[in-house]
Amino acid sequence: MVILPLHHSANHAYVGRFAPSPTGPLHLGSLFTALASFLDARSHKGKWLLRIDDLDTPRNKEGSVDAILKTLEVFGLHWDGSVCYQNQHLDKYEDLLHQLEQNQLTYRCTCSRKSLAEMFSGDRLNSKHSVYPGNCRNKAIPARIPHAIRLKVDPCTLTFNDELQGLISHDLAQQHGDFILKRKDGIIAYQFAVVVDDYLQGINHVVRGRDLFEETPKQIYLQQLLGFPTPTYMHVPVIVDQQGYKLSKQTLATAVDTQLPNKILFDLLVLLKQNPPDELGGASINELLDWAIGNWQPDDLALCCTINA
Repeated sequence: MVILPLHHSANHAYVGRFAPSPTGPLHLGSLFTALASFLDARSHKGKWLLRIDDLDTPRNKEGSVDAILKTLEVFGLHWDGSVCYQNQHLDKYEDLLHQLEQNQLTYRCTCSRKSLAEMFSGDRLNSKHSVYPGNCRNKAIPARIPHAIRLKVDPCTLTFNDELQGLISHDLAQQHGDFILKRKDGIIAYQFAVVVDDYLQGINHVVRGRDLFEETPKQIYLQQLLGFPTPTYMHVPVIVDQQGYKLSKQTLATAVDTQLPNKILFDLLVLLKQNPPDELGGASINELLDWAIGNWQPDDLALCCTINA
């Protein structure tokens, strides 16, 4: 298999990233994760890159990118280099998909969400948490028929160390099964895109929400198949509302108020269990961030799965 050239520096200096989707403005939960990622990078004197995960075009909202960039700037979260966009990598995704196909590691799948939902007790929502039974694994489906592309997952136990959650082991075939790399609508799946994106940007530290924790073993499996290095992972708690739902566009989470960035930043440091001193309550953005970078201690977050807003 032909592998793209490594972009990692020889001394393996810390390179982190924040990768929001342009489906709307940043809400408090997104900013919480961005701040954790930023502080971890800066406390290690590393780079912090910004990538816009814009592949899921039906969900993208006009004006969201500008709103995201402005919010990050208001809160002093300045990224290194230029902004990267997933749509710049379309040719790379296709090249690597072709390589996986040539190595007989993928197959075409015509199963619909509806048919799988009916198979898994008739509840469409349950299909998200069920293992694909491999209906199409041994079928010869012509390319002209609309299809998704799935990765063949061999039985194996994959173990990784999360910086907050500790040592984690997954039986990939039993817990996840053959997963999708390219959707039936032609859009590259998140699992595949994020692996390629992180590799191309030389990302070696990933700080993101715990809601993506279950996806990490799939991504590490892909990294191993492609010969890519595996980053260090840290999954921080997600912010939930009063009903216990994760803040998201789907739960109609409101945009972060940029009129009082100092207060919100202080409150986020409290939510991140950083215990900022009371005298910083009236500090400037730069003073708050300087203190937070110099005192960054994420260990207490290991005790939390969710945090109430």
